[in-house]
Amino acid sequence: MKLRSLLFVPGDSERKVAKAQASGADALILDLEDSVAPDRKAEARAHVARLLDSGAPRSWSFFVRINALDTGLSLDDLAAVVKPGLDGVLVPKANGAEDIACFGHYLDAFETKAGMPLGAVRIAVVATETAKAMFALHSYAPAHPRLAALTWGGEDLAAALGATENREEGGWTFPYQVARAQCLFAAVAAEVAPIDTIHADFRDPEGLERDCRRSRRDGFLGRLAIHPDQVEIINRCYAPSEAEIAHARRIVEAFAANPGAGALGIDGKMVDIPHLKAAQKTLASV
Repeated sequence: MKLRSLLFVPGDSERKVAKAQASGADALILDLEDSVAPDRKAEARAHVARLLDSGAPRSWSFFVRINALDTGLSLDDLAAVVKPGLDGVLVPKANGAEDIACFGHYLDAFETKAGMPLGAVRIAVVATETAKAMFALHSYAPAHPRLAALTWGGEDLAAALGATENREEGGWTFPYQVARAQCLFAAVAAEVAPIDTIHADFRDPEGLERDCRRSRRDGFLGRLAIHPDQVEIINRCYAPSEAEIAHARRIVEAFAANPGAGALGIDGKMVDIPHLKAAQKTLASV
């Protein structure tokens, strides 16, 4: 499952869903949580269920952001959307792996009811939205069998902390830099995809590109998006360039030609086993 770009779409908006499907995003996240008003939750569930029932061909993975476990709404969400065609759910405001184990049991039951193979629906987690969650990031490793990705969010965490701001000139303030880094470490430790958070200003393509390049440099494999115009930039920035692919291929071929070597000279520089592992990851992402 490729997860470079994951585009949020309000689950109750037919117009926005139609536009999002042509965006080129690797995954659409049909939202039943924050972008849907309380009195429209049932309508959003019904709309998402109809999309799944349509069976229309698609080039993107179908995710649904359900409501948080403590809202009392998540079981109604799952009852409506767990059916053939659903690829994954995004769990918000999770407090740790115990929440994911709970959702795993729910999904077992709903998949059985829908006649789906057990484990068909994967789970992605917004893993940093509460203070408690920050102390439980280690719990995701080893990963639950359904876990596909961890991402993070600064807005709900800021609200939980009572912060007046979470950004300053140049980027996130320190507590949110910590949340970002810890999410990256937790995802890699669990051997699932680390996904960076949204770039909230969708009218700032230069800033988005700058953030994406910094993010990929640090180890993130993809990014959440809130507007279709962000998708092309995200896809481009998180994909290896032709030069990177060619360099990675030279590293892999050189080590294959020299079995047992711990370090080799390539393109005028010494490379060793960590470089080989990075090259293999680059080629696997193509």
